Amino acid sequence: MNGVIEAMRSWPWAWAWCGFFLVAFLRAGATYLIGRGVTAGVIRWRSPNARTRAVMDRVGTWGAPVVALSFLTVGVQTIVNLSAGLIEMRWPRYLSGLVPGAAAWATVWSTIGMAAFYALLGGLRGEPLVALAGIVVVAAVVVIYLALRKRAARLVGGDDSGSLNP
Repeated sequence: MNGVIEAMRSWPWAWAWCGFFLVAFLRAGATYLIGRGVTAGVIRWRSPNARTRAVMDRVGTWGAPVVALSFLTVGVQTIVNLSAGLIEMRWPRYLSGLVPGAAAWATVWSTIGMAAFYALLGGLRGEPLVALAGIVVVAAVVVIYLALRKRAARLVGGDDSGSLNP
């Protein structure tokens, strides 16, 4: 693995970007196709009712922006791409989310993403302050995210519930 990372450091930025784009495109596309295959097998076994089919069509129509944005997250993009296949999102619509999403992912990882990765490697190789700083930043982001999510849930629950309970 060390040799691959060292080789990537010597690549021109455009080549690295193309490599990351290709990886994201192929991985996400394969995940989508797995979802399509699962759905094809289930539909042969049991056809979805009209309401389920209507929801699948609606998500298939409006889901391309979600596919594109999923590439800017960690841990969500595989689920979104699999779901796009499971709902049988049409290939042209899926592709309209996949291409910009893979481009965004390639841009992040060929710039700041790799810098963060190398900083983590440096921290693991005897620079503990760099690793500690990375852990603190990640922890802060998680805490802020959870606090904002809790606040949003409280606001929505308080405004819409109509209950007197706190």
